Amino acid sequence: MPQATPAGWTNWAGNQSARPSRVVTPASTAELTEVVRRAAEEGRTVKAVGSGHSFTAIASAGDGVLVRPHGLTAVHELDREAGTVTVGSGLPLSGLNRLLAAAGLSLTNMGDIEVQTVAGATSTGTHGTGRDSGSLAAQIRALEIVLADGSVRQCSPTEHAELFEGARLGLGALGVVSAITFGVEPSFLLTAHEKPMSFGEVLAGFDDFAAVNEHFEFYWFPHTDRCSTKRNNRSQGPAAPLSGFKAWLDDEFLANTVFGGLCQVGLRLPQAVPTIAQVAGRALSERTFTDLAYKVFTSPRKVRFVEMEYAVPREAATTVLRELKALVERSRWRISFPVEVRTAPADDLWLSTASGRDTVYIAVHLYRGTAERGYFTEVERLMTAHEGRPHWGKLHTRDAAYLASVYPHFGDFTALRDQVDPGRLFGNDYLRRVLGE
Repeated sequence: MPQATPAGWTNWAGNQSARPSRVVTPASTAELTEVVRRAAEEGRTVKAVGSGHSFTAIASAGDGVLVRPHGLTAVHELDREAGTVTVGSGLPLSGLNRLLAAAGLSLTNMGDIEVQTVAGATSTGTHGTGRDSGSLAAQIRALEIVLADGSVRQCSPTEHAELFEGARLGLGALGVVSAITFGVEPSFLLTAHEKPMSFGEVLAGFDDFAAVNEHFEFYWFPHTDRCSTKRNNRSQGPAAPLSGFKAWLDDEFLANTVFGGLCQVGLRLPQAVPTIAQVAGRALSERTFTDLAYKVFTSPRKVRFVEMEYAVPREAATTVLRELKALVERSRWRISFPVEVRTAPADDLWLSTASGRDTVYIAVHLYRGTAERGYFTEVERLMTAHEGRPHWGKLHTRDAAYLASVYPHFGDFTALRDQVDPGRLFGNDYLRRVLGE
């Protein structure tokens, strides 16, 4: 059995915490199975938590057993011919990216940070932006999961197919994922073109930008008309990465150190936020560089915040964004963080925020410690008026009744949950709210 220790848990943003009865770090699937069986015998719940980058209580173990998967990091198989890699569920995305790069391979798409574990990222629907390529969970080809009865299931489209359909993006509600097989491809370069533009210019050209570029996203600075656009497209090379100094200056010093300092000023002097936003928006500069895909997709995020993100139908995106801008302009809010906008194609995952429809993601943030004063509440009201789906790992107040109305396969997932975890060994307060009892 793995060593068990009593300990508290707090997430990265500091807005969620728990004090489980014990914390365990299994080093194998066999040890994980014993953890699950023992907890069931004791009548305790089991929750796995990765790097704590969710803002919701999705991974909270309450007073149950908290599983840290950081001992499950082995590389089980790398099959070049099949184009797959199988790794332990606790391997951080950063480790997976470097493992693949050393082998001349790459994931097709990813989000903008790489600190999450592979199971934590896929189980909550972590995504990047893409014209043709979807979330991390959409790149799963098979997985291994420990169920409530202590059994271990290997599932794929041809083996325990229904469980595979649900568990690719399972919210931790079906069992504890112990290994994941991803589809991979030969390593490739991306050319990033980052350019400041006005809000009106971006929305007028949004459909074309999203159609022409493989990966398009933008950030809008509230209280301004300024946006920062990002276009990432595959390149034949040669590689032309940012110099070490330029990368440090832009992505470490300006994006983290200086921005963090400005957020601190805004926290103490909210009336200064619009002026700060104007200065920040006008300080943006255009840049182009070419590098390995994961180095372009991801960047360091050291300024701590809380976040709400909704997925809206692609055809509603520009309407929602105009309404959001008008909402901010007529309010007394002081928003120091930019709004992030990304795209994704429709996929077939039951609980994916892009399930069955082309999607645009709109994310709003608040610097940690900032009083909400209705910002998230009003944004959520706007998003749900357009059939928005909340990101599972980001703040929202939706319940099972609402979610059942916007997910065509919601009933399929809850029926599967009833089948594999009727006693709710893997339940918690968050899952009771979003999935029902």
